[in-house]
Amino acid sequence: MEEELEPHDTKAVDAKEDVSSAPEDSSPQQETSSSNAEEADGGFSASCLTTAELQQHWRAVKQEFRSVKLLFDIPTTRIIDQKISKYVVYQVVVIRSGSYDFERVAIERRYSDFLHLHQELLLEFSEEMEDIVMPRKKMTGNFSEENIAERHVTLRDYLTQLYSLRCVRKSQAFLAFFTHKEFKTSYDLLRGGRFSRSLEGLQKVLVLQEKLSSHNPTLVVPTLCAILVCQRDLEDFEAAFQTGRRALPVVRRYQLRQYQGPLLEALVDLGYSLGLPVAQLQDELTRVQDSPNGQVSEMSLKELVVQEFV
Repeated sequence: MEEELEPHDTKAVDAKEDVSSAPEDSSPQQETSSSNAEEADGGFSASCLTTAELQQHWRAVKQEFRSVKLLFDIPTTRIIDQKISKYVVYQVVVIRSGSYDFERVAIERRYSDFLHLHQELLLEFSEEMEDIVMPRKKMTGNFSEENIAERHVTLRDYLTQLYSLRCVRKSQAFLAFFTHKEFKTSYDLLRGGRFSRSLEGLQKVLVLQEKLSSHNPTLVVPTLCAILVCQRDLEDFEAAFQTGRRALPVVRRYQLRQYQGPLLEALVDLGYSLGLPVAQLQDELTRVQDSPNGQVSEMSLKELVVQEFV
């Protein structure tokens, strides 16, 4: 569900990411100097990348050094009135500031979802969150227009305050609040063979992950692989191939051996189907399979994807 709404009185958070969280490498120059050693054990190698992939790779590296600016907005709410329950759902939008954000997706969360997030974070960051107050639920009038309007503003500000804490915005609980429900639903649809609906949900998750997890580029790899599987089963081979090429530099750089073999196999098969030259990918796959360093997954990419959330 795309939402093309401008934020209303939305607060921006400018938080500089800690580049020390990137594994091993602390700068593009250091990574370049160590590329030969990494190539020897089957890891990231600049010689394995095309020009386009190199450009994508270095853009990802540079992104880790940039300031992260996100806006949170709750532009709309709606009341769900069922026979046994009645509650309000809040439409949450995460917006990248600094320029017009063309990739705005909306998720819906209940007050109970916000409360669960707060409780999860308190277990780990009670001291850091001592000045952050979770908006309270009122005893009466929760469904009045005035109270809903007030609540959606306080919940929006609450997300902004959470994001201002570096430890919180990098936590699994914070990211899961925005992606877990859609991620699980998409995987259930994929396992059920409903690839079009699964693809729609996964693409929404990917947009949110890219905005919220720039500190850890590896988090998007399972999502990209699941998108590839959907696109391939929908016979959109060209899109599937491009999705795989998008994931491959991250898999190489961070030596994600679980995905490396299956992803390369999928790309080689897609390349043959499209009549593209795949000799370089085939050579890399052979090196990975023959590498004595670490185990290579014997599952296909689809088998690897399907086991997620099992």
